[in-house]
Amino acid sequence: MRMRGHVYWAWADPTLHHQSHEETLSDGTRIDVRVRLSRTGGAQMFLGVYARSGMALFEEAFNARPGESMTRALAWGVARARLIAAEGAPAADLLASSK
Repeated sequence: MRMRGHVYWAWADPTLHHQSHEETLSDGTRIDVRVRLSRTGGAQMFLGVYARSGMALFEEAFNARPGESMTRALAWGVARARLIAAEGAPAADLLASSK
């Protein structure tokens, strides 16, 4: 069972439409990426990386993904979550800064 951190609970709003991608990697690490439309119609994203035990290793939320559809934001988030799971958050910061 995943143990959500404060980033997820601050982001969560079950009344908004969302798409999600959950994946278990070969080492047991789990990634969870969720994209939703805000009340103003913009894409927002949450990504989480969780240990096999369910403990949150990394959580991040984006209040806006300007110019991105939900599908494009979800694909970017999945790639970022996989990178964080494989190499850690500092490596993923390079991906974010190149965007």
